[in-house]
Amino acid sequence: MTFSRRKFFAVAGTTAVGTLMVSPLEGLLARQTFGRKFGKGYGPLVPDPNGLLDLPAGFQYRTFSLTGELMNDGTLVPGNLDGMAAFPGPKNTVILVRNHELSPGSTTQVIGPRPYDPLCKGGTTNLVIGPNRQLIKHFTSLSGTYRNCAGGPTPWGSWITCEENTSTVATNNPANPTNNVSTSHGYNFEVPASATSPVNPEPLIAMGRFNHEAVAIDPKTGIVYETEDRGDSLFYRFIPKERGNLKAGGTLQALKIKDIYQAKTFTGFPKQKPMKVEWVTITDPNPPEDTIRVEGFAKGAAQFARGEGIWYGKGEFYFCCTNGGSTNSSGNPNGFGQVWRYIPGKETIELFVESTSRDELDAPDNIVVTPYGDLILCEDGGGEQYLRGVTPDGELYNFARNAFNTSELAGACFSPDGKTLFVNIFSGITFAIWGPWTSHRD
Repeated sequence: MTFSRRKFFAVAGTTAVGTLMVSPLEGLLARQTFGRKFGKGYGPLVPDPNGLLDLPAGFQYRTFSLTGELMNDGTLVPGNLDGMAAFPGPKNTVILVRNHELSPGSTTQVIGPRPYDPLCKGGTTNLVIGPNRQLIKHFTSLSGTYRNCAGGPTPWGSWITCEENTSTVATNNPANPTNNVSTSHGYNFEVPASATSPVNPEPLIAMGRFNHEAVAIDPKTGIVYETEDRGDSLFYRFIPKERGNLKAGGTLQALKIKDIYQAKTFTGFPKQKPMKVEWVTITDPNPPEDTIRVEGFAKGAAQFARGEGIWYGKGEFYFCCTNGGSTNSSGNPNGFGQVWRYIPGKETIELFVESTSRDELDAPDNIVVTPYGDLILCEDGGGEQYLRGVTPDGELYNFARNAFNTSELAGACFSPDGKTLFVNIFSGITFAIWGPWTSHRD
């Protein structure tokens, strides 16, 4: 998504804090204008006078670390702001580790002294946020990686950032070198939230080389669950040899729905009906070609329609499938989105939410389990982009709307105290949002 830098900074620069209040008439108009169905959420969205982010009445936001701004390390904030997580910092600060989904041919890049691949422009930035939700500093923390889409926080205070590309030197195109690479990609990398400068990039090879999207870790076992962004993706788990030390290696496995050989979960599954699962072991987690999902499916693993964001909460994992819900005439997924729930304590998986129309839910991507029992989904569909809430019983509601452009919303995560939601507009703005979080449960 491209847009006028003059307009971007003129609009975003005016927004220190946007306090949104609404009259009954404005609320009615908001419902009619947005044409969306509301569930047990926070009420109708209020048009933002600054034209950035529509929120329910009583919620406020602040913006910071915009693409193109000068960071404390002398480099510019890169573009394509994607997955993100929040960690407790010293002196009551919050540390954000933020992905930048950039390819070698991108117009901006993450600049660091020790890039994994000098030809690649992706990576992460760290942001230190004060108790007043003001930016204290921001800087590069990882560079030289390829399309850092999402990832996930670890219980030991780091961010696992994921490459959503499997390019190698063998796949380079001499006739069109725009996206050529100098080494193999398709890995995860670990970035400590406590980093104060760029880390040494070390690929976590045993976690698999594939089109990574996101990860989430079970704090009880240390097992890492991984999603894959492909139309024929699998759902993986990585059992580390040493808990909390992913570099030490481990075993990669793919989920199989028990008694259903080679299940394709694109459509036709009943909602909220748990199914027993088991796991098949991947023999080669680092193949020269992008074939891990092929091996897993041949062993009976289930296919999912583009696995996206995943998050852990209270013994359960929720993950999105962007294209789940229906198939086209060729049998390929082209639905409006699904959310799946996996419960490791019971070894069950179930279809938790499935969209039936773009007005209901359109291509859910990043996801976070809120401290208040709901889910927040980041849309990445066509036209208007929303943050969608999901209640514990699976009912959808609107929480926010990108009023600035049609760029996706990404990286939703809560501060450690649960009072602030951080989120990105992919094309270049990071938000802190706060307000009456518990009001919809009163």
